[in-house]
Amino acid sequence: MKSVWKISVCILLLTVTTQLVTLAQEDNKIRIIMIGAHPDDCDDDGGGTAALFAQMGYAVKFVSVTNGDAGHQLTGGVELAKRRFAEAQQAGKRLGVVYDVLDNHDGQLMPTIEVRLQIIKKIREWNADIVIAPRPNDYHPDHRYTGVLVQDAAYMVAVPNIAPETPALKKNPVFLYFQDRFQRPNPFRPDIAVDITAVFDKKVSALDAHESQMYEWLPWIGHYEDKVPKDKNERIKWLAETRKQTIKPEVRTKLEKWYGKEKAATIQHAEAFEICEYGTQPDDEMIKKLFPMLQNKKQESMN
Repeated sequence: MKSVWKISVCILLLTVTTQLVTLAQEDNKIRIIMIGAHPDDCDDDGGGTAALFAQMGYAVKFVSVTNGDAGHQLTGGVELAKRRFAEAQQAGKRLGVVYDVLDNHDGQLMPTIEVRLQIIKKIREWNADIVIAPRPNDYHPDHRYTGVLVQDAAYMVAVPNIAPETPALKKNPVFLYFQDRFQRPNPFRPDIAVDITAVFDKKVSALDAHESQMYEWLPWIGHYEDKVPKDKNERIKWLAETRKQTIKPEVRTKLEKWYGKEKAATIQHAEAFEICEYGTQPDDEMIKKLFPMLQNKKQESMN
């Protein structure tokens, strides 16, 4: 009887998964999935762009590959994982995105077949048009291996015999990298730059939901605990100040390409992305279709 019950459950799960993928494939709207190592990474690296997509009615999902159960100086394990999951759900509500947290240990992530299959399934279930993840050169091993895992999934998402319980994608998404500061073996190359000035406060609000990180763990590990205000409102103002970044010249150049020089000169906050050499390789016209916030802007020749 147990075997029959297990088979029935497997059939039910397969049926539900197939129905979810079918519904996603019938949705003609752009679908974006951002994949980070921890339950605050996507917010930090792509929260503004996600907020813009969500405001325009497009489906956005964040996936944290680990549960964040090591990222604190006082608590850890199941207690911290539960807290960080709750923070992620609140951040998702503030941005208007779906937030998934996978149950892999923080600080112990490896690019295994098991986790690769988890990533493949998430991308397929979401029927993603755009997949954004870290580059595989980063100070944190979890970040590096998240980049490797997504690269390893980039071709396999379209291979039917891999993870066959989740229907393969009929198209290969565009894979992008989040911006970073690392120079070796090669520096980040901004191919797409998005003006997030209008939603910067919303991004900060999402980060504010990750209290265990923004106000406790990161200040502790970074030795600036004394800088964190006690008052809630003052904390948000302080957080906004810490997240302000000077737009690098190469990113400003891309903003000029997509928005025109006049508009680009007024942009205060931006997020940039690099096109991964795996997956669909978009031209400028495809980029404008995938990033509608870049359309209908006054564009000037770069020549």
